[in-house]
Amino acid sequence: MTQRPDPVHPAPHGWIILDKPRGLGSTQGVGAVKRNLREGLYAKTKVGHGGTLDPLAEGVLPIALGEATKLAGRMLDATKIYEFTVQFGEQTDTLDTEGEVVETSDVRPSREEVAASLPHFTGAIEQVPPAYSALKVNGKRAYDLARAGEEVILKTRAVTIHSLDLTDLTSNSATLTAHVSKGTYIRSLARDIAHHLGTCGHVTYLRRTKAGPFAETDAISLDNLNQIGSGAPLNDLLLPLEAGLDDIPALNLDQTDAQAVRAGRVLSDLPHSDGLYCGMLANVPVALIEIIAGTSKIVRGFNLPDIAE
Repeated sequence: MTQRPDPVHPAPHGWIILDKPRGLGSTQGVGAVKRNLREGLYAKTKVGHGGTLDPLAEGVLPIALGEATKLAGRMLDATKIYEFTVQFGEQTDTLDTEGEVVETSDVRPSREEVAASLPHFTGAIEQVPPAYSALKVNGKRAYDLARAGEEVILKTRAVTIHSLDLTDLTSNSATLTAHVSKGTYIRSLARDIAHHLGTCGHVTYLRRTKAGPFAETDAISLDNLNQIGSGAPLNDLLLPLEAGLDDIPALNLDQTDAQAVRAGRVLSDLPHSDGLYCGMLANVPVALIEIIAGTSKIVRGFNLPDIAE
């Protein structure tokens, strides 16, 4: 058995935003990052993703490294933007191109009809998740039950569609852009839009263009990622930990306050409004801090290098 060479680079902390190709699972994307870090001789690094994308979907997949994995839960809660195409006339059991056709229709809606339907699906709505989803039913994954031929009954869930726009229409399909809350299933949205239009449909194209603060312009291809394993500088591709906190104001700390925060002590008499802040020592994140009535509460501490002790 070949022994792995000793690492020559410290474990990194931050975000790699992968432009996930169709056919690659989110877990495989995480595995690709781990492999490239290993081959690039980086020290063992904790890696996780900030929101699953189906293998048939493509687009923005935030992958957290090191201390940034502490923010992965926040990324799961973030809003997302998707572009998707619903093909009218056939509904599959999976609600995408992978399944078997279970319903057909000859109805093809006009541009005016599609546009008029969208306000019905904008705002707070209820939707039933796809039977082929990772949700659990009596301790088992819904997709496992569905594949075994069992009937899967999932409860409706409340989601929010912040915006929904028609970007293209052909004789058989419509392409839309949706800005949605966490927990929204685009396949269910496509199904429900088609049914509302008196027809049926399934998703043939799905791309996530934004996840939380991360957009397509931040994303790198799998080819770019693979260059890390061949010695390309990681810093050219790595976004800092605080890039995942662009909606949170900074709280500048001096060395004394930073040491207190890292030790778990509270800060008092802070002249700041109540809310969540990112405590910073110079350009290094120290902790997520909640301020209530001038007193700090540590929400999440970061163990990053180069913080003065």
